[in-house]
Amino acid sequence: MTGSTTPSGQSSSAQHPTSVVRLGIPGGREVTHRDVAANGARFHIAELGDGPLVLLLHGFPQFWWTWRHQLVALADAGFRAVAMDLRGVGGSDRTPRGYDPAGLALDITGVVRSLGEPDAALVGHDLGGYLAWTAAAMRPKLVRRLAVSSMPHPRRWRSAMLGDVRQSRAGSYIWGFQRPWVPERQLTADDGALVGRLLHDWSGPRLLDDEAVAAYRRAMCIPSTAHCSVEPYRWLVRSLARPDGIQFYRRMKRPVRVPTLHLHGSLDPVMRTRSAAGSGQYVEAPYRWRLFDGLGHFPHEEDPVAFSTELINWLKDPEPDR
Repeated sequence: MTGSTTPSGQSSSAQHPTSVVRLGIPGGREVTHRDVAANGARFHIAELGDGPLVLLLHGFPQFWWTWRHQLVALADAGFRAVAMDLRGVGGSDRTPRGYDPAGLALDITGVVRSLGEPDAALVGHDLGGYLAWTAAAMRPKLVRRLAVSSMPHPRRWRSAMLGDVRQSRAGSYIWGFQRPWVPERQLTADDGALVGRLLHDWSGPRLLDDEAVAAYRRAMCIPSTAHCSVEPYRWLVRSLARPDGIQFYRRMKRPVRVPTLHLHGSLDPVMRTRSAAGSGQYVEAPYRWRLFDGLGHFPHEEDPVAFSTELINWLKDPEPDR
C-alpha cells in the first residue's frame, strides 16, 4: 500500500499513523496487529488468543480499541478474539466508496474468510451491531453466532427512526450528518473535542476514562476518518426512498437463523430501549435479550466485566435459550 492515497489526497502513511491506532491493551498483554485483505480493501485487525473465532466490530465514534477489555476476557476464556477497524476508520483503508451496509457487511465476512476460518461469532456495537445484523442475514453460513449491543435490527431501526418522534430526536445526530462537509469539520475541530462531548453525553453515570476519550479524539483526527465515519449514516438516510435502499431493507426481511444475544444499556440516550426491544421478531433462532441497568450507550466500556461475563457465558452455552 506504499504511496497509496485517500479520497482527500492524503498519503496512507499520514492516514493511519501506527502510534494512533496500534495501542496497548489492559494487563500489558501483547496483542498482534496486522493487516488483512478483503472485499477490495485492506483492514487492520488486533488479535489475541486461540480457539473459535470471535470477530468484534466497533461503532461510532470509536475504533478497534473499544474492545480492549473483551479481547483479554475472550482470549482467557479460550477464544480467538479479533477486533477489526471498519472501512475508513483506524488503521483500515479509506476508500472513496463502499460505505453502504451491504458492502460493509461483505467487508466483515471477507475478513472472516481471510482469517482462514469457516465462520465466526460476530459481536457488534452501534454501527458495528447494525452491520453484524446485516452480515448474519446476508451470509448466514459464515456467522456462527450473533451478539449485538446498543443497536436494533435494521428494519426495527428504520421503523423507530421514522415512526417514533422520541427516537428520531434521540438519533438527531444522524440527521445532522446529512449536511455536506459540516459534520467532518465539527468532528475534527479543536482536536476532536466534539468526539469527547458525544462520548460523555452518550455514556451512563460510569463515564469513559480520560485515556479512552483522548484515544478516540486522536483517531477521529486522522485525515479522512471523519468523512468515512459519517458516510454510512448518510447512506442510511438518503437511500430510504432510493431503489438501493428499498432493495436493502427487503433483503433484511430474511430472518436471522443463528443464536442471537442482544445487549442494551437501560440509560442509552441514543438508542432507546423501546426501539431496540422487539428485534427478536426478526430472529428464527434462540434469542436472548439482556438489559444492563444503569449503563448508557457503551456498556462494553462502562462495565466491561459485566458485559464480558454475559457475552462469554452465552458463547459457551451449547443451547442458548430463547
